[in-house]
Amino acid sequence: MSTMNNVVICGASGYIGQYLRRSLETSGINVRTIGRGDSNNAAWSDKQGIVDVLDGADLVVNLAGRSVSCRYNKRNADEIFSSRVETTAQLGRALARTPRPPSLWINASTGTIYRDARDRPMNETTGELGTGFSVAVARAWEQELFEAPTTVRKVALRMSIVLGAGGGAINPFINLARVGFGGRMGDGQQMFSWIHAHDLVRSITHIYDHQGISGPVNVASPDAVSNAVLMREVRASLGRVRGMPTSGWMLELGARVIRTEAELVLKSRWVDPGVLSDTGFQFTFPTLDSALNQIIRETPRGLLPVALG
Repeated sequence: MSTMNNVVICGASGYIGQYLRRSLETSGINVRTIGRGDSNNAAWSDKQGIVDVLDGADLVVNLAGRSVSCRYNKRNADEIFSSRVETTAQLGRALARTPRPPSLWINASTGTIYRDARDRPMNETTGELGTGFSVAVARAWEQELFEAPTTVRKVALRMSIVLGAGGGAINPFINLARVGFGGRMGDGQQMFSWIHAHDLVRSITHIYDHQGISGPVNVASPDAVSNAVLMREVRASLGRVRGMPTSGWMLELGARVIRTEAELVLKSRWVDPGVLSDTGFQFTFPTLDSALNQIIRETPRGLLPVALG
């Protein structure tokens, strides 16, 4: 086990960043942040400040990026693209100038980079990349990481849907079940890959400790389920037997109303944690019911806020 004392998080204001920061600080690790606003140790506009924050760190984790929970009009699409690619490029340039750079750079990516898969899971070796806007963003994001002018070990964290108490990703599903719309979405056959936030943090530590890991790493529980099973598990965790299904056209209409994209629910994401499994990672929450039961216990009753981006 290698020692981790100082970690830099870029984009620490979101749900995942806050969860990661709390977890690391609880473990006695010093955390510095880069981002927008005065609460960070360095702002993206301060080139030398970024180098100073990175100097002497053991690990840098870049989570910066505008939320994808929005309509993909040109303005939002440009912001989604630039907020990921430009910050990654800037971080690469800064690391090249850092006197004592961290030994590992973990950059956020997404399991959405794979095609709409309903026939088999996608791992890092045999997985097939998809097409469309979300995939184009992910490919450019990873290309910027791997072509960055630094010899630091690099990992693209291809995250599936992150679940956790107080997090926005599971809240819409819980809300729908609480008001009676807890049935399947569309045909219900699209696969849902997920990871509990606790295991996401543990996977970052695992990657740091296993120095042979580099390149893309899928972060997903081995228990991918169909949307129909997901909604059944959500209902079960709430003690509800039935839920009205939501058709594809209803989801398209609803997505317009709340200013998001139905693709976020209807695309089949079947992500296999090949690298993590092959290097001995053990999941604290390997099954969806174990994760949901923990989340429901920690979640207040009533409707939950949903991040719209």
